[in-house]
Amino acid sequence: MAHYDLLVIGTGSGNMFLDKRFAGLKTAIAEEWHFGGTCLNVGCIPTKMFVYPATVAEEAAHAKRYDVDASFSGVDWSDLQERIFSRVDAIEAGGREYRMSDRQPNNTVIPEHVRFVDEKTVVTDSGEEITADRIVIAAGAAPTIPDTPGLDPARVDTPGYPIVTSNSIMRLPEQPKRLAIVGSGVVAMEFAHILSSFGTEVTVVARGPRLLQDFDATASAEFTEIFTADHNVILGAQPAAYRLGEGEGAPVTIDLEPSGRMDDVDIPASVDADIVLIAIGRHPNTEGLDAAAVGYDTTADGRLVVDDFQRVYAGGRPVPGVFALGDISSEHQLKHVANHEARVVGDNLAVDVAAGAPGAAPETALTRSSHKAVPAAVFTSPQVAAVGMTEDEARAAGHDVTVKVQNYSDVAYGWAMADDPGIVKIIADRDTRLILGAQIVGHEASMIIQPVIQAMAFDQPADEVARGQYWIHPALPEVIENALLGLDFSPR
Repeated sequence: MAHYDLLVIGTGSGNMFLDKRFAGLKTAIAEEWHFGGTCLNVGCIPTKMFVYPATVAEEAAHAKRYDVDASFSGVDWSDLQERIFSRVDAIEAGGREYRMSDRQPNNTVIPEHVRFVDEKTVVTDSGEEITADRIVIAAGAAPTIPDTPGLDPARVDTPGYPIVTSNSIMRLPEQPKRLAIVGSGVVAMEFAHILSSFGTEVTVVARGPRLLQDFDATASAEFTEIFTADHNVILGAQPAAYRLGEGEGAPVTIDLEPSGRMDDVDIPASVDADIVLIAIGRHPNTEGLDAAAVGYDTTADGRLVVDDFQRVYAGGRPVPGVFALGDISSEHQLKHVANHEARVVGDNLAVDVAAGAPGAAPETALTRSSHKAVPAAVFTSPQVAAVGMTEDEARAAGHDVTVKVQNYSDVAYGWAMADDPGIVKIIADRDTRLILGAQIVGHEASMIIQPVIQAMAFDQPADEVARGQYWIHPALPEVIENALLGLDFSPR
């Protein structure tokens, strides 16, 4: 049995905080997969490196809308992959080499899956038991695979099997000619944009009446209307069974049935595709760690329960010296949130080590994580961005709400884009004048939402944000300015 001062499980954001503060500790890092986690290897970074050329391709294909004579004739799939993954893979290899090198003499990398056998003990797949005084759990989340007839979960993402997740679709040896996407959330919409822009025939199978249903209803409806105008989307349907053709590369047939979420739905009996992307959501990796089995508290959706200090709970109490961060514990499956939580864990772990015994540091010495004004964006076409509450959430919370929806076409830069569709929706409290939430659907939504995030983070009243600074004319952020000016507040 090996014993360590500190065990870190996972090397996404969990690999961020191990700096000189912990150089004197005997440390182990358990990583069964790729260093860098989801974001670097199969998530935010490579997907956006695909999204940008996809957007260029889409703009070329639709250039006539702007009176430009241009066209799109295809993408070099292998060259694109090489450009993207030569960089991604080098970063992954560099991170692994650094932790295994002589520059980290007190650190041991355990390249295996581990699972808990008690609160402070794990066992590897090869049977080695490892104990640690302090543990940081940062094992992330994984794509959810449904239990559907004809679908073999063990073969998903394996070579030659035509059903994949976001873990492998970007590394397919060839661009699929026909792709069926099961799901209508963030991952589904980003890959629908990427592959359809590159010329793949894409069909989206969505259970609900709208796409991106976790967003505000107005934003979701706006996006659905825009997206369905140019893409093949089947709403109110779900797979009843999968039928695979004979031989490698044979098509997949998805037999469809009504999902029960729409009335009087008219759906085709089946959809044929060369590749099927399962994108119905992601689940935290707690089950594979046997976290609940050893007494760690988990939420209804399987996340580890943590407090504001990122301490992991068992039996309603914080376990001394055990912290968690990122998708395995956070309701926000977002890299920027995981990075923030990693900084908090690093600070609190350092205080805990300085205090002597695990858990000895007083709470007054610990740093709290903040999940105020957490933004999110979907890099699809059009982009979607959001921060704070939806309108329904704000009303349910008891706020006297004022709402303004502003069209992109209401500002001069919108005219420059030939009145492309898009909206900004801002929700504020009528009395306090504070912004409660915002949703944007349209060009560069992920960028122009930033002034709203800042206003919410620093409790800046919406009318002061609108009138207390210059807004560059005729830049696109004027649509934010006009939305703020359109809010109706109580008299002072």
